[in-house]
Amino acid sequence: MSETSWSERLFGGFRKTSERLSSNLTGVVGTARLDDTTLDDVEDALILSDLGPSAAARIRARLAEKRFGLEISERELKEAVAEEIAAILRPVARPLEIVAFPRPQVILVIGVNGSGKTTTIAKLAHWFQEEDYGVMLAAGDTFRAAAIGQLATWADRIGAPIVRGPEGGDPASVVFDGVKAATEQGIDALVVDTAGRLQNKRELMDELAKIRRVLGRLNPEAPHDVVLVLDATNGQNALSQIDVFKEVAGVTGLIMTKLDGTARGGVLVAAAEQYGLPIHAIGVGEKIDDLRPFDPDLVARVIAGVA
Repeated sequence: MSETSWSERLFGGFRKTSERLSSNLTGVVGTARLDDTTLDDVEDALILSDLGPSAAARIRARLAEKRFGLEISERELKEAVAEEIAAILRPVARPLEIVAFPRPQVILVIGVNGSGKTTTIAKLAHWFQEEDYGVMLAAGDTFRAAAIGQLATWADRIGAPIVRGPEGGDPASVVFDGVKAATEQGIDALVVDTAGRLQNKRELMDELAKIRRVLGRLNPEAPHDVVLVLDATNGQNALSQIDVFKEVAGVTGLIMTKLDGTARGGVLVAAAEQYGLPIHAIGVGEKIDDLRPFDPDLVARVIAGVA
């Protein structure tokens, strides 16, 4: 997929978010003076676009600091909003890189069922393959036979080896076997699926703690990454998932999926403002190459409707 078509797909994916923001900004100004009333309207529009109250207040304050009392057109206002969104997003834009030594780099991928976690694992593995890294998958979500089967199907599709165990088996054993196999085969990255159930936080916490203990016996640095997959259609509810998974798993970075067709893509900004966790990538679409590194400037302009 060309960069142009990716940008077009991204714009299409964020269209509902940008249209919501635009509809709330349209009429705020034709060409008018940026006063308190206009800033109130801008702040409200940002909150309604799921950027969250903290990010909205920050953007309002920055606009007031730079432009208060000056004449501004609707286009100029959107450009200014885009720049302030980008200022929030730039510090957290960090691609997921394979740097661990000794290999393999162990990447635990976590997230609630239905977030697109398993598909994201396949896309991430394909991304690494495209960069000439050897990748292995580990089916650590032994709670659901469907999860094991789905990951195995993706592994076959992208030509990646997979380590799996029986349904109901010990996830830590699967991860242990995965690290051993990846080490023996000289694999660069081991990407591990994990259970996504949150009904019993203590059980999930204990399970992830056991995986960490087992990994520590093989490589004290592992897991090198704990990546939380978030479904953008959940809007502000995605933030509560970050809260829970930070507590139970020690999240080190985020990937956001399902940005195509949602009006809630602004939650990316809320997550950046509230948590400051690295955003590694975003997913727009179902194809294997629809996961890309997070581009803060492009996403900011798309959200503001000026891409």
